[in-house]
Amino acid sequence: MIQPPGWDGVAFSDDSDGDLRGDERARHAAARALGIEGRWATVRQVHGNEVRRVSQAGDAGEADALWTTTSRLPLAVFTADCFGVVLGAPGSVGVAHAGWRGAAGGVVTNLITAMATAGHPPKRAAIGPGIGPCCFEVGAEVAERFPTRTTTTSWGSTSVDLAAAVRAELDGLEIWASDGCTVHDEGWFSHRGSGTPERMAAIGWLT
Repeated sequence: MIQPPGWDGVAFSDDSDGDLRGDERARHAAARALGIEGRWATVRQVHGNEVRRVSQAGDAGEADALWTTTSRLPLAVFTADCFGVVLGAPGSVGVAHAGWRGAAGGVVTNLITAMATAGHPPKRAAIGPGIGPCCFEVGAEVAERFPTRTTTTSWGSTSVDLAAAVRAELDGLEIWASDGCTVHDEGWFSHRGSGTPERMAAIGWLT
């Protein structure tokens, strides 16, 4: 489990924590270790840019971001190459799932806007582990969505720096980011690397 230094209320799991999307026992063990409730607010992720405001645990419907002003309510999205992003504001916390479709559609920007419009503009952000440009091989249809973030993989094919695209949506915020690439570094689940159905979690809560 990774917790950004100096920020209580944020955690990113790794493969040693188990499948926090599909394994309820692993989820409760992670919750105990973090000192949070075992029931979390989640969404049915569809690689879009919809945002839900929540006030209780459970499934909040199809979306890729959620936020709350409810104390001690854990919010979570699940990843295995996409980036989990946690936003913090006084009296509020939000979590987003940002793959290339979500990043291209502005899911993180939409979450920032939703929180700010309700009077809780985010001040800081934490970015969890995700696929690096070294391994994110893409076709022309993806590359053209990120004209300023196109680069090459470690083997020379077209790639997108998705982490940089996510960071660009966080302009003006204090940012902490996890290092590494979920595909070629050890310690992470990677759907692209191994086809695994297991998922890590990006978790945020108000302490």
